[in-house]
Amino acid sequence: MPEPRNVIITGGATGIGAAMVRAFAARGDRVSFLDVDAAAGTALAAELGERITFLECDLLDLAALRAAIEEAGRSQGNAHVLVNSAARDHRQEFEQVTADEYAWMMDVNFRHVFFASQAVLPQLRANGGGAIVNMSSMVWINGGPDLPIYAAAKAAIVGLTNSLARKLGPLNIRVNAIAPGLVLTDRQRALWFPTEEKISAIRARQAIPRMLTPDDIARAVLFLSGEDSLGITGHCLAVNAGLR
Repeated sequence: MPEPRNVIITGGATGIGAAMVRAFAARGDRVSFLDVDAAAGTALAAELGERITFLECDLLDLAALRAAIEEAGRSQGNAHVLVNSAARDHRQEFEQVTADEYAWMMDVNFRHVFFASQAVLPQLRANGGGAIVNMSSMVWINGGPDLPIYAAAKAAIVGLTNSLARKLGPLNIRVNAIAPGLVLTDRQRALWFPTEEKISAIRARQAIPRMLTPDDIARAVLFLSGEDSLGITGHCLAVNAGLR
């Protein structure tokens, strides 16, 4: 078995984040995951056992975010890995976006990524290094006409990733991002892709015809946080089935 690590994941109660929690748990790591969904988070932690800790946290509350990351460090030991997974891909009409809606979307998709990375830094430094993996999206590359704020936030994550890779590299801390294509989570099916016609339209844009699953993204996170990627930093890995 590989040496267990201490991992912090934001947004780990459902969807892609939950697949990440399961993947790190299967590896034997100690995982603390932060989420506002208390019911789903509590159930997942109970299912996976004592190495997995759920910390209820509203990531928009920066004081609570810092406190949760500190609590994770105290309870499981200083983090070796931070995965910034939490996001919300709400749709908007560009002409109708209000200042309040813009601020909320940037906060829920980008601000917590910046401040979670800042908060975990003392723990990574104490361990002599580690890895941060940020979740971007193909939307900022391919465009999304009804996702202007989400696309902007996901582009900002890549910019932050590149900056932190330069800043933190001398501390032996690697910083990378992942840009998923369409991953058919339960939320995506319910809200945006409820019919086979909509799903087929995405398949037609992919080089690989099968739809991506949360596990596809979780495996990429394991790679970018592990020893097989020790020479990789400042990179945004597209996991998109060749989406164009």
